[in-house]
Amino acid sequence: MDHQIYQTLEKILEEQKFIDLGVPRNILSKLKSLRPSKDLVLAIQGVRRCGKSTLLRQIAKAEGIMERSIFINFEDPRLGDSLDHHLLDAIVSFHESRSRRNTYYFFDEIQNVRNWERWLHVQLAKKQRYFAITGSNSTLLSGKLGTALTGRHLTLELFPFSFDEFRKIRPSGTLEEFLDHGGFPRVLTFNEPGTLLREYFIDIIERDVRRHVAARSSMALMQVAKTVFETTGSESSFRSLAKSFDLTADTAKSYVDAFEAAYLCLACPYFTYSERKRVVRPRKYYPIDLGLRGAVITRSGADHGKKLETAVFHALRRKYGAVFYWRGKGEVDFVVETPSGLLPIQVSWEGLKERHKHALEEFREGYPKSLPPLIVNRQNAQEILGS
Repeated sequence: MDHQIYQTLEKILEEQKFIDLGVPRNILSKLKSLRPSKDLVLAIQGVRRCGKSTLLRQIAKAEGIMERSIFINFEDPRLGDSLDHHLLDAIVSFHESRSRRNTYYFFDEIQNVRNWERWLHVQLAKKQRYFAITGSNSTLLSGKLGTALTGRHLTLELFPFSFDEFRKIRPSGTLEEFLDHGGFPRVLTFNEPGTLLREYFIDIIERDVRRHVAARSSMALMQVAKTVFETTGSESSFRSLAKSFDLTADTAKSYVDAFEAAYLCLACPYFTYSERKRVVRPRKYYPIDLGLRGAVITRSGADHGKKLETAVFHALRRKYGAVFYWRGKGEVDFVVETPSGLLPIQVSWEGLKERHKHALEEFREGYPKSLPPLIVNRQNAQEILGS
């Protein structure tokens, strides 16, 4: 097997010379303080096609280690018959027969390799090599990392392009165009973006969702996912979702949990300091990408308010990690915990209405030490999304 694998790896290595490094991602600034370590693996999670493979190469270039690095995508069909720890051993043997200096391994979609976590655990214990890995399913990757590599990994999330990154490809692109087209890198240079986005949607359902749930069919999963997209930013009841598709509430929940694990959508829980109350309250869900949402839902119309709300949610998720909503008699779109205190955020395309003001006042009564609210509208959205 080694001879055949070596020939394949030789071809893969040759192809790497012609891969475009793309637009530098903003997340690289977070990695400047994280020097490569032989006892700590960097794990990058994110939705399929958001640019994880390209980011690995950008990291290697930024560190000046391209010539000492090997990049392997474990969804390459040429490796399909060998996806186990023996392949990983062969990759190390192949790479180090060509390099005597410190060696760097960038493994893309590593969850496809059987027993990868045990193999990596042994490698980190040796402290001889550097590793960075990616995966398209947060539950699978973080779960196995947490079990096998406790204290030996750093996990980062990568999303489709932010508005700032979108403008690097389309310098004259408007806010409205960003809200329509989203931020999947390849889509922004493709002649028929809707066609490509629908292919992405199918791939995510088939390869990152269905294999983790006992779904009757991919069609059932797609229908539920479309409904979640159509109800973006609304509190989601698993019972009502189940009733619409003749499912049990537990099945509906398992579907949505699988969507979230595959980064097809992101959850926004209810804000409260009580974990018990947070668990029983419904969540809001936002699609991972506005272009993807637009390509698969059947509703028409500008829907600028809901699109802007989604874009703001993504910006907050990137900056703060955890994002919540709050509801009393009225609703505050988002709440985040900052070093200075609780920050309530209200989003409205045309500006605040009375119901928005009443909700913010109500929140202030419940949390009197909270910061003054951040109001996001069409006039200041570019500043907020670009930060």
